[in-house]
Amino acid sequence: MKRLFLAIITLFQAAAFAQPAAGKKVLPLIPYPSEVKMTGDLFFLNSNTKIVLMQENLSKEISSLNEHLKKYYNFELQVISNIPNDGNYILILQKGFDTKNTSEEYELNVNNNQIQISASSEHGVFNGIQTLIQLFSIEKTADIIIPCVNIKDKPNYQWRGMHLDCSRHFFSKEEVKKYIDHLAMYKFNVFHWHLTDDQGWRIEIKKYPLLTEVGSKRKETLIGKPTFDKNGQPSKTDKYDGKPYGGFYTQEDIKEIVAYATSKHITVVPEIEMPGHSLAALAAYPQYSCTGGPFETFTRWGVSDDVYCAGKEETFHFLEDILSEVVTLFPSEYIHIGGDECVKERWKTCANCQKRIADEKLKDVNELQSYFITRMEKYINSLGKKIIGWDEILEGGLAPNAAVMSWRGTEGGIAAAKQKHFVVMTPGKPCYFDHYQSKNKAAEPLAIGGFNPIDSVYSYNPTPKILNADEAKFIMGAQGNVWTEYILTFSQVEYMSVPRMAALAETLWLEQNKKNFKEFSERLKIHSKLLDRKGVNYAKHFMAKK
Repeated sequence: MKRLFLAIITLFQAAAFAQPAAGKKVLPLIPYPSEVKMTGDLFFLNSNTKIVLMQENLSKEISSLNEHLKKYYNFELQVISNIPNDGNYILILQKGFDTKNTSEEYELNVNNNQIQISASSEHGVFNGIQTLIQLFSIEKTADIIIPCVNIKDKPNYQWRGMHLDCSRHFFSKEEVKKYIDHLAMYKFNVFHWHLTDDQGWRIEIKKYPLLTEVGSKRKETLIGKPTFDKNGQPSKTDKYDGKPYGGFYTQEDIKEIVAYATSKHITVVPEIEMPGHSLAALAAYPQYSCTGGPFETFTRWGVSDDVYCAGKEETFHFLEDILSEVVTLFPSEYIHIGGDECVKERWKTCANCQKRIADEKLKDVNELQSYFITRMEKYINSLGKKIIGWDEILEGGLAPNAAVMSWRGTEGGIAAAKQKHFVVMTPGKPCYFDHYQSKNKAAEPLAIGGFNPIDSVYSYNPTPKILNADEAKFIMGAQGNVWTEYILTFSQVEYMSVPRMAALAETLWLEQNKKNFKEFSERLKIHSKLLDRKGVNYAKHFMAKK
C-alpha cells in the first residue's frame, strides 16, 4: 500500500508540473502570481479536511470553494471556527498587511498540514481561493494533491476587463453566468456588457416596452459577410436566413446576473449605445430619429445611417428616462454610452440638428456629437455615475469627466491620458477576440477578419511608452472584446475567447518585466486540464508543436 501511495505521488508530480529545459517546475497558475516560492512538499486535501473560518463576513468566499469541490470532486468541507486538534485544515483570515496594498492583494501559504489564505478584504480572499483551486490535482486520486507554496500576490492594473456583445447574438442568462465564471477564474474584475445596438435591444426598460417588444427582434439575419454594389449600397445577392431572431433580459434577469457577478467581485458595466448604433431603438420609437422612420431592426452587419436626432429635446428626455432605469440595475461607477461609429449624414441635412448647431454655436456635426455626449454626461453625473465611451467621443472635444475606451489603435487613449482623462486600452489588435487565431482561415470558424494569435495578446503592454509617468497614471488597464456578428453560439464564444482571455489576464496582472510567454505556454498546457474538467470549448492552437 505504501509503495502504491508513493507511486501515486510520483505520477502526480510528473503529470501536474511541467519540467522546462531549465529544470524549473511550473505551477499551472494563470495569471501567475507576483511572488511564488515552492517548498517541494505536498498537501493532501480530502473530505476530512476542515475549513477554519474565524470571521463570518468571509463565509460567501468559502462557499465558492465548497461549490467547486462539490461540483468537480463530489464532496464539501466542514467549516469550523477553531483550529482542529488533529488533521489538516484550510485557515481563512482577513488581516492588514505591512506594505501598502490593494483590496485584491492576498497571500497563500501551503505546508503539508495547513493552507492559509489571508487578505485585507473579501476580494483578496476570493482571489486566493481562485489560485488555490488552480493548484488542485486533476487526476483521479484518493486525495486532491496540492503543492506546498508561499505566494504573495496583487494585480498590476485596476481595470482588467472582458466584454461580451449580446446585441448581435443573444446569450441566455445561464450562458452569461458561465462567461462570468471564466472571468472570475482568471481574476478579471470588470464585465463590459454590450446590451444595445442596431441589430438588437436586449435590456427591459419599463417606461418604453416597445424597446424589447419591437427592438429585441429582427425578422431575419444576414448569412455570412455583407457585400456592396459599385455604388456602396447593400448587394442584392446577399443571402438571409429567413428566420426571426430575438431575445432580451428582463430587469429581474439583470439583477440576478449583476448579483452573481458581484458575488465573484466582478463589476458589470452596461453599454447603452448612443448616438449611433441605435436602429433597434428607433425601430421601436422612430420619433427620436431625424427622419421619423419607419425603421426595422437591422438584419445586416455593419452600421446604420439612422441615429438619434441630436436636435430634438425629446431625444434627450427619452435617453434620460432609459438611463434613469439603467442606473438602478447596475451599481457600477461607470455607464458605457458607446459613442462610436456615429454616421452623421442625417445630422447634416436635419433641420433640427442644424438649428442645434447654430443655437449652441457649434462648428460642425463633430462638435454636435461632443454636445450630445457632454449633455448625456451631465445627466449621468447627476445620477451619481460617470461615463465611459469609445474613443470617438474625443471628436469635437471630450466631455469634462469622461473616461475613454481606446479601440481604434492607441492614439485615442494617448490623447485622452495627456488630457488627464482615465483610459481603458482595447485596440483591435490584440484586444479583439472576434479576430482569427490562425493564419489558416479555412480551418477556423468565420470571423470578422484580422489575425490575433495568443502570443500577440500576451506580449501587449497597455501603457504606451510615449506617456510620461504622470500621464501613465491615467491608464486604468485594458480589456478584451468579443463582438458576435459571426459568433452564433456560446460554445463559439468560448472558442474565440479562451485561452486568449487567459493571456490577457496575465498581461494585466503581472508587471511587464515578469512576463515570459514560453513559461506561460507551459503552464497553459497543464492548466488546460482544468478547462477540460469544466467543459470549456477552448481553442487549442497553443498545443501545436513549434
